[in-house]
Amino acid sequence: MQLPMSTSNSISVLGEWEGYRVGRTQRVEGVKGKGCEEVWIELLPEETGSMVCSACGGKAKSIHEVSERMIRDLPILGAKTWLFVKRRRVLCERCGPKLERLSWLDRHQRVTKRFAESIVRLCEVLAISQVALYFDLGWETVKNIHKRALKRRLEPVELSGLEVIAMDEFAIQKGQQYATCIVNPKNKQVLWVGRGRGREDIRPFFQLLGPERCKALKAVAMDMNGAYEQEVRSHCPNAQIVYDLFHVLAKYGREVVDKVRAEEGRRLQQADPSRKLVQGSRWLLLRDRANLSQDNEVRLSELLAANRNLFKVYLLKEDLKDLWQYRHPAGALKAWHHWYHRACCSRLVPLKKFAKRLKAYVHGIVSHCRWPLHTSLLEGMNNKIKVIKRVAYGFRDDEYFFLRIRAAFPGVP
Repeated sequence: MQLPMSTSNSISVLGEWEGYRVGRTQRVEGVKGKGCEEVWIELLPEETGSMVCSACGGKAKSIHEVSERMIRDLPILGAKTWLFVKRRRVLCERCGPKLERLSWLDRHQRVTKRFAESIVRLCEVLAISQVALYFDLGWETVKNIHKRALKRRLEPVELSGLEVIAMDEFAIQKGQQYATCIVNPKNKQVLWVGRGRGREDIRPFFQLLGPERCKALKAVAMDMNGAYEQEVRSHCPNAQIVYDLFHVLAKYGREVVDKVRAEEGRRLQQADPSRKLVQGSRWLLLRDRANLSQDNEVRLSELLAANRNLFKVYLLKEDLKDLWQYRHPAGALKAWHHWYHRACCSRLVPLKKFAKRLKAYVHGIVSHCRWPLHTSLLEGMNNKIKVIKRVAYGFRDDEYFFLRIRAAFPGVP
């Protein structure tokens, strides 16, 4: 491309294009009718100075070939800036023909390092589409630049000295599509994220951890996911399973509170005044009493006084929560047996079924006495993950999405 002659030493100094000098420059009207002005700068390689192989870092003495490339740099005075670079391919004695290493341009990239750094900083606070629009770049181009930066910053993850972990699932797409997040609860760092919630889906984490570090794990907090527990037991023989209170209560709400409340609503006659209390009582029965307003507390008291079966369900829910307050396994087991006996004698079929199913998971509840872990940290993270998805307007690249999740939770010192 022919450019009008205009050389400026000041541009070379300000540009800091090491190994190159400015040839011709021109400010032109933007192409494609966009109306944005552009600055074109021709960069010519310095004849003096050594050339460095980009593969091995060794010095090269001869040039294999020279080609011209168009490189984007940061805008100058409100104009899109293009560099017309005479890119040298050196002849390295050890590697053969390789691109020359440049301090301001990565290999095979079409944007300068400082331009890429500006894109990355904006991606931390804006949606990719907004950053792409601001710099007049493609969505994929911006995403790939940010992805490379995240990979350099985050990998590999430090797993030495790990004793406890927490794992939980989160919805990644509509249609029952889930991913698993594994966290170090001590420093709130996301260690690993992967698509799926089955045994084979989380296996790569334990393979990454390695046999010795798997044996060093002492406790794993999780929900009552059988696949999680089986995979942990197969890789981490010394780790105790700790079931999270939040998930147990959520399961109790779905399988006991909802079903008993629905049965009571059907049982009561249309003219019964307590029918309306039962029909609108779901959140009253599920929420902690300490978080209820004064009006709702009065409504809850009226409901429990009017319906004996819902009173049983509510009372046993509160007593079930107390199992996680014990610090001695013997006391927790005694309290469990007492709770189990009351549930089985309640004459409420959903409650009896839940109690019998929960009996197989008592070991994970008792483990909480020694390891007071929970996955509520992960539940809070799920809210931030939803924001990341919303800002991105839907990621099409799992690896990039998971890198962004890890970047959002790097851990605290």
